[in-house]
This record gives sequence, structure tokens and C-alpha cells, in this order.
Amino acid sequence: MAEFSLIGKSVPRVDGVEKVTGKAGYAADFSLPGMLWCKLVRSPYAHARIVNIDASRALRLPGVKAVVTGKDFGGWTWGWMPATRDEPPVAVDKVRYWAEAVAGIAAIDEDTAEEACDLVDVEYEELPGVFDPEEAMKDGAPAVHDYAENNISVQYHWNFGDVEKAFADAYIVREDRFATSRATKGYIEPPATLAYYDPSGYITVRAAKQSPYFHYRHLAACFKLPLSRVRVIQPYIGGGFGGTKNDSLAGDFCAVLLSKMTGKPVKYVESMEEELTTSRRRHNMITYSKMGATRDGIITAIQHKVIADGGGYTAVGPLSLYLAGFGTTLPYKLDNFKYDGYRVFTNNPMGAAMRGHGVTHTRFAAECQMDMIADELGMDRLEIRMKNSIDNPAPGTTYTTINGVTLKTCGMKEAFRQVAEPYWHERNELPKKEGNISWGVGVSGAPYLTGARQMGHQACAAIIRLCEDGTVNLITGATDCGQGSDTVLAMIAAEELGIPVSAVISQKVDTSYTPADPGSYGSRVTVLGGQAVQKAAQEVKKQLVEVAAQTWKVKPEDVDIRDGMVFVASDPDKQMPFDRMARVACYSGTGAVIMGTGYSTYGLEPLGMESGYGNAGVSYSFTAQTARVGVDLETGQLTTQSFTIASDCGRMLNPLLAEGQIEGGAIQGLGQAIYEDFIMDKGRTLNPTFVDYKMPHSVDIPEMKLIDVETNDPDGPYGAKEASEASHVSTPPAVICAIHDAAGVWIKEQPATPEKIVKALKEKAKEKAQK
Repeated sequence: MAEFSLIGKSVPRVDGVEKVTGKAGYAADFSLPGMLWCKLVRSPYAHARIVNIDASRALRLPGVKAVVTGKDFGGWTWGWMPATRDEPPVAVDKVRYWAEAVAGIAAIDEDTAEEACDLVDVEYEELPGVFDPEEAMKDGAPAVHDYAENNISVQYHWNFGDVEKAFADAYIVREDRFATSRATKGYIEPPATLAYYDPSGYITVRAAKQSPYFHYRHLAACFKLPLSRVRVIQPYIGGGFGGTKNDSLAGDFCAVLLSKMTGKPVKYVESMEEELTTSRRRHNMITYSKMGATRDGIITAIQHKVIADGGGYTAVGPLSLYLAGFGTTLPYKLDNFKYDGYRVFTNNPMGAAMRGHGVTHTRFAAECQMDMIADELGMDRLEIRMKNSIDNPAPGTTYTTINGVTLKTCGMKEAFRQVAEPYWHERNELPKKEGNISWGVGVSGAPYLTGARQMGHQACAAIIRLCEDGTVNLITGATDCGQGSDTVLAMIAAEELGIPVSAVISQKVDTSYTPADPGSYGSRVTVLGGQAVQKAAQEVKKQLVEVAAQTWKVKPEDVDIRDGMVFVASDPDKQMPFDRMARVACYSGTGAVIMGTGYSTYGLEPLGMESGYGNAGVSYSFTAQTARVGVDLETGQLTTQSFTIASDCGRMLNPLLAEGQIEGGAIQGLGQAIYEDFIMDKGRTLNPTFVDYKMPHSVDIPEMKLIDVETNDPDGPYGAKEASEASHVSTPPAVICAIHDAAGVWIKEQPATPEKIVKALKEKAKEKAQK
């Protein structure tokens, strides 16, 4: 293993002091002189035609400065790809989900803007709505969009191998229906933006966006401006996880247009109730899963039919549906796979990206079904997984799945080996029953992609400037939305330059000055942004080393930099502190500017979305997980006692941050498994507060044991791969399988609430009595 000064060390976060002292500035913290406030008028219907909007009463209210409606945006729409740009900034002719924005108001303060919303008279013609995706696909169902036959917004049909023959030859075939819930991100910072449309034709915004360059492209297209006239300045981001902060919202567009109309800065801060009512949430997906296996437990074929509730617009739905299919051929060997995926329009809020994007749905189905098959075969559930797991390819070789996913490293089997001892100990040696509490242990395996690919721009870039005092400025377009990437990128720059992390000053994203970057999603920043930073730092080091070689009359290859010193290893007399050598380099001759640039060179292959063939990422992480839970057989109440998680994330660049992300992903997955769900009534969210939308509290966190499975992937800087999304994917099936191990019932629809468990136990008792 190479010896590193910083890589592999638990370096404190570079933004830690600002955050814990309250000095970090978030989007809602900023104000400008003369600033107006924006609020949105929202529809009281899930599906209705907009007959007329009369804002005259609102405009007469003292302090109200302007009102915008959908027609003021000139028919512009946006979406993830050209063929699916079906969403206007504000509803124009009809609303397609409950509380969709129909107008925006600018007023001198927030209270006045709120009051004015109630004075806008909107005449609606209510339309029949459709709220179940399977019902929406039927002939005669209300049409959410007239162009979408049977309300299908996106569909994929893939067929690899010979599925029918494999099922015919299988010893056992199971067919089951699984469903995942609507879940939200749970960040405590709601969306916010502060916008100013300069009269000379420039837009400047500070917005809570984890992918600022998406937003700047949307604004440029909407307002028909060159990209060079749109500036998005990124403040600190209070959590992202995809969805709402990875896209643009009605309030974003209205704030800019209202600023253009009034000549004043306009601020929009969404309330948490608005966020929880209208936000882009995780798709709830129905998975019809068919799985075949041999007598000795080898999985021979999987067929998935997935129906995803897309809500009122397409948004990033094509990618969500693609990933739900893509993830099924990992982490196990599979020679035959068929996928039929349908993303369906309904009159619910939109489904979009969220941590574990797409993969979490179908892996839940597949992992539970593997347990079912193992039970029917009389096999141990860990044994069937180890038997089917993809082996780690030998160095210099690859493993390619039937749908063209290429693996250079895969620690799946080793991860299962690492959790084997605690799994068997918890299952076989710890008490099975304590009063009404029955204990059980579940196990699961999960993959996730590193360096997600999408349509369009993919490259990451970095610029490093050496200052004459030995400090450096690091400039990238990558966003730290809470995951700690600013720290990791600073560590990479410092490692390459042989200086302390404190000497690296990272700049926040500013689309007028920082390199264009796709954004923070799909676990891409450390790998793609990290490679760019590594190359930029190496370029700076090369220039500095050349100056040192000239100074000491040696060859550049004889010079090295480490621990803040520039030196010639073979001659102790030839050494100099880094900051002094920086001055020599910058002041030599007539002066020099020492800069380095770098950009990522992999991950540019386009997605094969229609075919389903090829890579969705640069590399792939793998997680094996066990969960021990207790089920009260009388009340259905759950106690989640412990998780053991073995993660192949290549090499942990910063163990403290990586472990925090793995734990965070697992706890978010726990919430999805047993707590989280939006309760809906004809498109209306009935639990739009954190009082009623249940999420794990600190007292619900189980004991955690984390195990690092190091595979040193060749495509990541210093061997790194994704850390956190795989643990999010592995947690729900591990918990659900543990519930079955404890109580003998299967909960196939998340979340596994006490009510569902009690119902399943009663049905089991009834069936037993009938026999």
C-alpha cells in the first residue's frame, strides 16, 4: 500500500467551525437592500382547469408590488431531457397535483405576500383525478397529460438471456408483489432563493441547490439569456439527497421574474409544510418480481415489472426508472434478466431522485425474494447470497454482467464473509424469545454506482492557484451539500502538494467563475471531482518541482514535496519549506503565476437507457448488512437493536466522513423501512409536518458495527468508490428480512408499521387455525 500523509486519515471537516458556530450562511440567511418577498398561490385541487385568475384585489393590498401567473412565462417548460420537458414554472391551463403553484406574488414583507395570496381569485373547473398508478394505466382513466397514452410518461423493455427457458428449467420459481413508500429527504433547510434581475440583463441568485449548474441552465433557457448572464452563487447547503434541491422550483422562477418586473431583489423561502406537501419525493414503486433458482440455490433468472408513481410531471423520472432496472443484475451473478418498467402520471406530487436513487426499490424486492427461496430450499440465507455473489475480479481483469455493467473491483463476497460471524452469532446464540419479544436477524447485499452518468454534460474540472505565501486556492464546480466533499477534495489537493489541509482554501460554487459541473448526485463528486483536483494539483506540483530542480541544479525527478517541505532525498542540504519555495517560484524572473487545471476523463459514456445495456457509473460499491430486530408479537412494535455493515467503498479517503455517510445512509434506509410514508387522500398529503411524518429519532438508532472492505478500485482517486448509497439500499431488506426471521411474517409493502405486522400475524394465526 502506498504511504500517504493525509489519505486514509480522519481529517476534520474544513467547514466544521463555521457550521458549529453558526457562521455558515445558508440561502435563507441572505438579504439585500430593498428586497421583496415572494409567496405562491397554490391550487386547492389535485386536478383542475384554470378558468380565470383575477389578481386585482391582491394588487390593491398595500405593500404588494407585482403578481405573475403561468402565462407570463411565455409557454416555456423544462424537464430532465428534451423529450420530457412538460413542466411549466407555474401552472398555465390546468393543475396536475394538489397545491401546484398557479401564481407568484412579490410584496414588501413575508406576511403581506402571504396575505395577498388569499386575495387572488382563481376560478377552477375541477376534473376527475387519478391517484393510483395501476389505475392510471387503465383505459378510460383521467388523462393527466393529453399526449401520454394510458398516462405512461416513460417505459423501458429489456430482455437479456433467455428468461422463459431459465424459468422452465428452474427447480423453484417464485412470484411476489412488493411496494415501496413515498419518502422525503428529511433535511431541515427548506428550499430558498434570493434573486436579482439586473436591469442591464443579468440574473444573480443565491439558491439552495446541490447542482447549481442545472439551475443556471434552467434560468438561462426560461429567460432567454446567454449562460454568461446568469450567475448562481452557492451558499452552504443544509442537506440535499436529491429531488427538490437537485432541480428548479416554481418559487425559483417566480422570484426571478418578479425581480425583473419590480427592479428589486426578491427572496423566496419555502415553508416546511409546502416542502413536505409538494416536494419531489422518492417514487413509490410497485415491483412484480419473479425469480427462479436451481435445487442448490443458484439464481437462474429474474423478471421484474415495475410500476412507478410519477406524479404530475416527468422531471427526472426517466433516470429513476432506468436505475430501477439497471440495479437488478448486481451484486449477484445473473444470466437471464427481463425488465418492464413503467413510470406513470398521476395527480400526486412528483416522484424524483433520492439517495439510493432507483436501485433501492428493486433490490428490496430481490433481496426479500432470495430469503423466500432460501427458506423453501432449506438453505441458510447468508449461504445463498455468498453462493451467488460476484467474485472480485483479479487485478487487470473485469467482470461484465449480462447487461454490460463492467466491474474492475467487487468486494461483495468478502463483505458477506465479514458479516458472517456476527450474523450466525446473533441468529444462533442470542436469545430468540424474551416475553412477547421475538428476535430475528436479517441479511442483505446491495450495490450502488459511483460517478453517475446522465444525459449531456458530464465532465468535472478543477483549478488550483498557488499563492506566494504557500497557500493555495482550490476552485471547482462541485457542491458540498453536507456530505463533506469540500474536505475530501482539499485533502486530495493537499496530499498531492505535500502541504497541510489548512493551506487549501476551497471556494464556493459561483457559476460566473467556477468550472461547469454536473452537480452532486449519484455519488460522483469524490471520484470525478477528485480526479480533476488530483490532476490540477499534480500540474502545480510539477511546476514547483521544476523551479526547485533549477534552483538546486538537479533533475526534477530527484525533487519531492512532503509534510510542507520541498527536498532532494539524496542530499539533506537541499531542502526548503514549501512556503519559501512558493515565493521563489512566484517571484522568479519577472514573476510567474503558478496554476494547475484538471478535468475528469472517465464517466463520459452515454447511458443506454432504451437498451438497458452498459454502465451507469464509473465503478460500483457493495455493502453486506445484517440487522437484528425485536418484534412484540402482541403489539407489532419494533425494536431495531443492531446493524453490522461491511462496505466495499474502494479505499476510504477520510474514514470519519465515510463512516458518517455509511451510518447516515443506513438510518435513512431504516426510516424508509419501518416509519416513513406520506399519507395521501386524493392527492393531498395529510401528514406534511415532521410531527406526523415519522422519521427515526436519536433513540431509534441501533448499535452499529462498521467494517471496511478495501478493494482499491483503479478508477477512483487513491482507489476510492462511493460510500453511503449502498448502505441506504441494503438497510430496508435487511430489516424486513429480520422481521420475518423474528415473527414469521412477510411485510412486502414498506413501511413495516406495527399495524401491518399485527395484521400479518393475525392472518398467519387464522391460516394456521384453518389447517
